[in-house]
Amino acid sequence: MNTIKDILNYSETFAPLNSAMEFDNVGLLVGDENTSVSKVIVCLDITKQVVNEAAKKNAQLIISHHPVIFNGIKHISQNDIPYLLIKNNLSALCLHTNLDLSTKFGVNTCLANTLELKNIEYFMDKDKEICLALGELKSPLSEFDFASFVKQKLNCKGLRYTELNNIVSKVALSSGAGGSEIYLAKSKGADIIVTGEIKHNQILDANNMNLSVIDAGHFKTENVVVLPLVKMLSENFPETVFEASNTCTDLINYL
Repeated sequence: MNTIKDILNYSETFAPLNSAMEFDNVGLLVGDENTSVSKVIVCLDITKQVVNEAAKKNAQLIISHHPVIFNGIKHISQNDIPYLLIKNNLSALCLHTNLDLSTKFGVNTCLANTLELKNIEYFMDKDKEICLALGELKSPLSEFDFASFVKQKLNCKGLRYTELNNIVSKVALSSGAGGSEIYLAKSKGADIIVTGEIKHNQILDANNMNLSVIDAGHFKTENVVVLPLVKMLSENFPETVFEASNTCTDLINYL
């Protein structure tokens, strides 16, 4: 039977832990690497709902994108996620900025594939905290038509976008909280940037630079990595069942 160490060693081939940004906390954050695993739940965030789901499905490991432990912990209560993981004999392997920065198999790669972009270029620097991909559409689209395409492909209930009367051909991607990448995106010739979080002043700056913006939500721009990760892990560890969580959502409603 496969162990967590086997899975961790494999993850080093596409998202090595030492490639994560300095501020990050990645790797096996809860549990022992020698634990045998027959079932794994894969998700973006480890929530109480995901822990309950994993326990009910008799999983031994949860693989998430966002770290279940990020800052130093001085106290743990019975309602805290690390406590619940240990209580339910669940381990947690978290692949965060090391997965963001991966050009072999990363979040922006999965986002680019989902949006059917071609000729992908990567601009990654963990020290400068740069994480940007650039690709081209098969055919140019208006901002409205491309925003509609993104909404459909990412299964968004809603998204924010700007209209500057640009024809969209070259697309910049920075999944999650990537609004700060607008300046690099513009310098690389992008017509539009797709991200998951962008500040008001960054939208104003993008407008001044004639760079269109799509804010599709942090969860939606990153959750695209989950199913491809399940597929890849399943192919490499056929003795272990990998399953995408069905309880991990962005918790957002739209009026």
